[in-house]
Amino acid sequence: MAAEAATLDPTRLIIAAVLGLVILLVLIIKFKIHAMVSILLGALSIGLIAGMPFEDIILAVNDGIGNTLKGIALLVGLGSMFGAILEASGGAQSIAVTLVNKFGDKRAAWALGITGLVIAMPVFFDAGLIILIPLAFSLAKRTKRSSLFYVIPLLAGLAVGHAFIPPTPGPVLVATMLNVELGWVILVGVFCGICSMIVAGPIWGAYCGKKYNIPVPEHVANQEDFDESKLPSFGLIVGIILIPLVLIVFDSVAGVVPALAPVQPIFGFLGEPFVALLIATIVAMFALGTRHGYSLPELEKIMTKSLEPTGLILLVTACGGVLRYMLQYSGLGDVIGNAVSSANLPLVLVAFIVAALVRICVGSATVAMTMAAGIVAAMPGCPRCIWLV
Repeated sequence: MAAEAATLDPTRLIIAAVLGLVILLVLIIKFKIHAMVSILLGALSIGLIAGMPFEDIILAVNDGIGNTLKGIALLVGLGSMFGAILEASGGAQSIAVTLVNKFGDKRAAWALGITGLVIAMPVFFDAGLIILIPLAFSLAKRTKRSSLFYVIPLLAGLAVGHAFIPPTPGPVLVATMLNVELGWVILVGVFCGICSMIVAGPIWGAYCGKKYNIPVPEHVANQEDFDESKLPSFGLIVGIILIPLVLIVFDSVAGVVPALAPVQPIFGFLGEPFVALLIATIVAMFALGTRHGYSLPELEKIMTKSLEPTGLILLVTACGGVLRYMLQYSGLGDVIGNAVSSANLPLVLVAFIVAALVRICVGSATVAMTMAAGIVAAMPGCPRCIWLV
């Protein structure tokens, strides 16, 4: 049962919010305290300094954790297993090598940017970087160009795909917190993501590559190229990655197209994010797993190992949800909402500034999205308005 926003002094609420966020950032940046602990302590500090009743603080923590995890727990787990199968089968390398061959060495930076954008949807950022960075260095060595020509587009693609397009945890959580259909988040995320990747990737990479000649690191200069004969087909990999995206988008489209009304319940079931991702994971198990020489026990080990980092991701994300509910139950969301209305600032701009500041200070895209969405979601009447204001 949700708590009503407490009637507290607005000035005290603002002071509490500022001090709570300062405590959070100081713990992370200065004292290197784990993000999960820092966010939780920051949220509790806001509640205590604001003078919230203890029972409301506890309720905010419980609601924040429960309501946040119920929307993404299955998706993070299934996404980790899906990405692990893709990684083990060589799917990421297949997309990269195919696109580089199609684009040629002169436009290879564009190929790497697109590859990063696609791969970051099912594969976590760090895993995608480890898999694909040898190819970027190989291209730099072959073309005798600065490694920045290829590394920056790859990083841009991975960062944008990880932050913009479900089923990665951040966009899914934002959609859940703001009550927006995931299909529309995918469509908007793809459009905005492509534009962002182009500017931050090939264009910025070309500028930096011409200005700074960064050679390939010596310890990777002699790495062997990928053996293309052992990689799965490009079409198969792209098809499997598109399964959850297409099903989720069809669900959203069927809800607004009258002609599809008779089959909407079917699309509603298949397009439920965890169902769509489960289907893609099962297809990947057989199309990329058993067909490429992996036994079911070997696949089980790969998928189990992929779940090791998910606990950290879920806990950090859940603590971000605690921050959102603390702001909401304290009444600070109303204060911020009224201030934004008085200043005539679009909610999109407020969300962007908050997310950018947190990303710069903390470094995690998921944490930045969680905190920004939490602050915006705590404002009165926000959930769908953010897409219109």
